[in-house]
Amino acid sequence: MNRNNFLPQLALALVLIFVAAFAGQLRKWQTQWKPRVTLHHTESRWTIDKDDAASERPSVPEVLVKFRSDVSEETIREITARLNDRVEDQIEALPGLQAIDDLDNEDAAEVAAQYQAMPEVEYAEENFEINLIKPGDVSFATGMGDYSRGSANHLHPQDPLFSEQWALDNHGQSGGKEGADINAARAWSVTSGSDEVVVAVIDTGVDYSHTDLAVNIWVRPASLAPYEDRDLGRILDYHGYNAVANNADPMDESGHGTHCAGIIGAEGGNNLGIAGVNWKVKIMPLKFMNASGFGNTKDAIECINYVIDRRKKGVNVRIISASWGSTRKSRALEEVIRKAYDAGILFVAASGNASTSTDRTPHYPSSYKLGNIISVAALDRNDQLAPFSNFGANSVHIAAPGKDILSTWLGDNYEAHSGTSMATPVVSGVAALVLANEPRLTVDELRRRILESVDKLESLRGKVATGGRINAATALRAD
Repeated sequence: MNRNNFLPQLALALVLIFVAAFAGQLRKWQTQWKPRVTLHHTESRWTIDKDDAASERPSVPEVLVKFRSDVSEETIREITARLNDRVEDQIEALPGLQAIDDLDNEDAAEVAAQYQAMPEVEYAEENFEINLIKPGDVSFATGMGDYSRGSANHLHPQDPLFSEQWALDNHGQSGGKEGADINAARAWSVTSGSDEVVVAVIDTGVDYSHTDLAVNIWVRPASLAPYEDRDLGRILDYHGYNAVANNADPMDESGHGTHCAGIIGAEGGNNLGIAGVNWKVKIMPLKFMNASGFGNTKDAIECINYVIDRRKKGVNVRIISASWGSTRKSRALEEVIRKAYDAGILFVAASGNASTSTDRTPHYPSSYKLGNIISVAALDRNDQLAPFSNFGANSVHIAAPGKDILSTWLGDNYEAHSGTSMATPVVSGVAALVLANEPRLTVDELRRRILESVDKLESLRGKVATGGRINAATALRAD
């Protein structure tokens, strides 16, 4: 072989060996290293790292088990160890409720049945999946604008896309029925919101960097200690909580939660995009569903547990907006929502998008019979029940606009979506307006005010309990 040809080939071979070795080492490093995500707040100079929060859970717990109140923690640990199981978390808001990971990966139903048969156990259930259902078409829009006072009794934001927000001001645009809206402009003559009111959006997270939302995103005050979970660790909750990864970053990767948040509280009169039902409010982002819109009961419970904790620690979080659900009933989820009731928190829930009666086929959590729940159906721009919307004269309480609703989307964008998911934050937003004007209302008084503040509609007779659509001006007693 020619020596001059051999040397370049040898050099090339050595380079290839080196590259392969380096790639293998890189893969090893990647399995050991977690990326840092840092958020800065210029006023308080806080820095938050995922590395400082608890690490991601190794697996999703298969079952939720509520042990009797007289069963000690030591006994619980002995039982789970004997079954080769692991207590992933104890839910602080509901003593005795344990999220349990079966290390043998047996069928979840069988594991739940095994625990249910024990005398120490009050109940056991599978940690089942919850996912989003997104009916309807999508349209896209962007824009900028300002605001002005329309008359002595009405406040109209001139944000560039406000004219497309028929739910707030329906003047017959796009074939709609004039006046088929929540009468927001008249309500805003009383108040356009308050940054003292906090609304928790439990969903796919929220794009807290969206320009039309950023000012209205909740930030943990420096005087409040970070969230502490005995089993999951210390979470440096800057904006909220991510139960999927168990860390402090509830950034939305789906868009659904961001859309719901914009309906409640996109900043009004900021020369940009749209106006929320509240121009001022604080949105607390909670993430329990991933980018594909899938979550589970346990992570939803974790988010409610977080809200209850923050409420007890002094945060004025008075409303949970829940645009999701399932036909499967969870006793654990029901009990935790009841604990939220005890803490003075209203729970506004989507009735579902299956075009069915929830009197016959319940949809949860909206169908739980609890004193803090408001179940919401969806209307179109002509005050007709949306074709996809669930209904129920006994189990659905109120209706709100929910078809072709324009709101914030990922990446400083805006989209129109349909669903009871969109109607729910309309009601949550009206509840926040009421609290901005009357902050001392109890959860019972707030719920009663919302349910009594409707415009009766023939289209809703026998379909929802109140027979009507939410009217923000009536709720604020602006009329």
